[in-house]
Amino acid sequence: MRDNARDAYHINGSMTIPINQWHWHRLDSATRSRIIARAEADIADAGAGVAAIIAAVRARGDAALYDYARQFDGAEITGSLKVSDAEFEQAYRDVAPEVVAAIRFCAENVRIHHQQQMARVERQWLEAVRPGIYGGEKITAVESVGLYVPRGKGSFPSMMYMLCIPAKLAGVPHIAVCTPPTPEGGADAASLVAADICGVRDIYKVGGAQAIAALAYGTQTIPAVAMVSGPGSAYVAAAKRLLGAVINPGMPAGPTDSLILADATARPENTAWDMINEAEHGSDSAVLLVTPSPELARAVAAVLPGLIAALSEPRRAYCTAVFANYGGIVITRDLAEALAVTNLYAAEHVLVKVAEPVAVVEAIRNAGEILIGESTPMVLGNFGIGVNAVLPTGRHARTHSATSVWSYLKRTSLAYVSPQGFETLRPPVIQLADYEGFSGHAGVLRHRDISVFSPLDVKAFNR
Repeated sequence: MRDNARDAYHINGSMTIPINQWHWHRLDSATRSRIIARAEADIADAGAGVAAIIAAVRARGDAALYDYARQFDGAEITGSLKVSDAEFEQAYRDVAPEVVAAIRFCAENVRIHHQQQMARVERQWLEAVRPGIYGGEKITAVESVGLYVPRGKGSFPSMMYMLCIPAKLAGVPHIAVCTPPTPEGGADAASLVAADICGVRDIYKVGGAQAIAALAYGTQTIPAVAMVSGPGSAYVAAAKRLLGAVINPGMPAGPTDSLILADATARPENTAWDMINEAEHGSDSAVLLVTPSPELARAVAAVLPGLIAALSEPRRAYCTAVFANYGGIVITRDLAEALAVTNLYAAEHVLVKVAEPVAVVEAIRNAGEILIGESTPMVLGNFGIGVNAVLPTGRHARTHSATSVWSYLKRTSLAYVSPQGFETLRPPVIQLADYEGFSGHAGVLRHRDISVFSPLDVKAFNR
């Protein structure tokens, strides 16, 4: 197996599918950086064009959105950008009953998981720091959020319920959803069914960077919101970055990236399918198999091209592009080095398939989600385990968390000091105020009269 190699495999005597394979400890720093960066370079390159789109939407509002629907989506929207009640009703007629049932089942799992999160949220609390000195928090939902549900590479009702359910449970008063129009000028029917099941009806037929701009600045039809959330292309990710001073851009969620950490106990064909699971999202996706087992690496590399060749288009083309660019197999010297690569890569999805998973999972610090074992493939997390599949991409799992009810909640500090606590705090705080040169701060304490003071019932604030 060659270093920095793109080994070619011939399928049916004609098709050649290259599979990147690397020995990590032999790579130069430039190659390592390219592997780690994945689609982040694409997001940076998209910035200039996205800036022009944002300016047009800010200046022209709905008119720009109609124009971009024609230009980018090939869609002629003749009516309102907002989905009508009639369109929701038609969606149920257009989606097969068994698909509606599957959406309901998986959405309910997501609802249960996020209800369990909410059960752990203390809406308001005050606790003693010292006698008479109390600190706490008040938890409130953000006032409005714009959710982005992509459609460019397929229909994604699962993204609709992954985003809507935690926002609804968190208590966000206003939820708006933007999703790209179909060529016929409508909205994806299955996504509308999912939104209706979640109790969200403010849906707008707008996609791409222009949707993020519309949510940030507002248009004649789409109200401005306080934050946005949801995955998207490099252009959507670039728009979020450029609008970060106008709107809370939410968790970074660009092109998908995944890592499979496996040892010799993993099954090669299962592992090849796990890689395809993530690569077929799009040509800008990234997926790595990281393993200390050269035998597993060889076996997966041998079976993977045949599985790709059997896929229908465009998924075959997506996978072929991924394994020629951002995806591949990384062979490490041992499991410790494999864990180091895993934490450095900080993937959106990490699938652990090793003989002793407990210690391995404990050692993983950077991941949007960790799925454990052969019977927990990423596809189950993508759709229906209940954990949220909208996760930080592009190494942002180093500092960001999975989408949850906490994505839509904010903390406000609470504080209360009793007369006893005031006297306890006054001397050291005066000392620090004087030291930092804030004479007015110190004066507040030196000259304050608290003789008429009714102590508060602290327990009344805990709820």
